[in-house]
Amino acid sequence: MDRHWFFTWRTYGTWLPGEDGFVGWYRARDGRRVTDNQFGQPTTEPIPALKQYAEAVMTHEPVLLTHPQGTAVLDELLRTCRFRNWKPDAIAVIPNHVHIVFGGTGDLEPSDLLAELKSYCSRVLNRPARRPKGWWWADGGSKRPIREHADRLAAIQYVRDQSGAIAVWLSEDARSLIG
Repeated sequence: MDRHWFFTWRTYGTWLPGEDGFVGWYRARDGRRVTDNQFGQPTTEPIPALKQYAEAVMTHEPVLLTHPQGTAVLDELLRTCRFRNWKPDAIAVIPNHVHIVFGGTGDLEPSDLLAELKSYCSRVLNRPARRPKGWWWADGGSKRPIREHADRLAAIQYVRDQSGAIAVWLSEDARSLIG
C-alpha cells in the first residue's frame, strides 16, 4: 500500500453546525466559508443560532445506528475493502459516526473513496427495510491523508479506543503495529 487515509463521516442530523464539538464548515452571514475545529486547532465555542438554523433545515430526524446496523456497516466496509484491494487497518462504528483507517495503491481520489464507502454502507442498510425517511449520512466527511508512520499508529489507536462504539475491528497488522 503506497497511500493511507483516516476517514470519518457522521450520520445524518448529528454533530450539526454550531453544536459543541462540531467539525466542519458552514457559510457565515457574509457568505464566507468558515471551517471550525480543524485538525490540530483549538475547538470553537458553540454557536446556538447556527445550530438552530441547521435543525430547522433538516428534512428528517437524526439517524443513530443500532447494534445490528453498526455490525452491517462494519461487515460492508470489510467487504468493500476486499473487493477494491484496499487494506483496512482499523474500523469503528459509533451510533453517530464511522471511522476507518485504510491503505490503497495508485492514484486514488479521496472524495471518490469516501462516496463509495458511504454508498455501499447505505445499500446494505437499506436492505432490511429500516431505511430512514431521508438518508443515512450527512454530506461530506473527513478524508485525512496519513503520510507518516507515527500518524498511522495514532489513527489506529484513536479508532481502537472509541468510546461507545457499536463495533470496533483491527487488522492483525494493526494489532502488531500498536502492540
